[in-house]
Amino acid sequence: MLKKVLLWFLAFLFLIQLIKIDIVKPKTIDSKAEIKTSKKIMSILKTSCYDCHSYETKMPWYGNIAPISWEVRGHINDARKWLNFQEWETYDESKKQKLYKSIYTSINFSMPIPAYVSLHKDAELTKEQREIIKKWVLSYIKNRDDIF
Repeated sequence: MLKKVLLWFLAFLFLIQLIKIDIVKPKTIDSKAEIKTSKKIMSILKTSCYDCHSYETKMPWYGNIAPISWEVRGHINDARKWLNFQEWETYDESKKQKLYKSIYTSINFSMPIPAYVSLHKDAELTKEQREIIKKWVLSYIKNRDDIF
């Protein structure tokens, strides 16, 4: 009985590998649309944010094994819809302001997400890096009333 259950389970794991969630990526990427900022900020963004918030995702090995891949790829697609640093210059000023405010608040508590940092230690932001990002976004935020 146990052998039969194990065989069914393995067959199930094999079959779910056929269900793929694609990560949306355009055929061409307009480099003019990418966010323009200092080298210091870009370094932080590329190390801690770009895997989910750009088209430069470096898919880890577990990102290709279902059902984990469904979560990883779904998260990346959602993250890109919310904010894509390689599409920054296509956003209107209103959206940029919302994103700056969101970055300001999320950089303290939820970004990068703990599950990601647990597997990508180099993406973990130091307190100093968080302060650098906060100062950077504050320099662009026009109405600070709703973030304080």
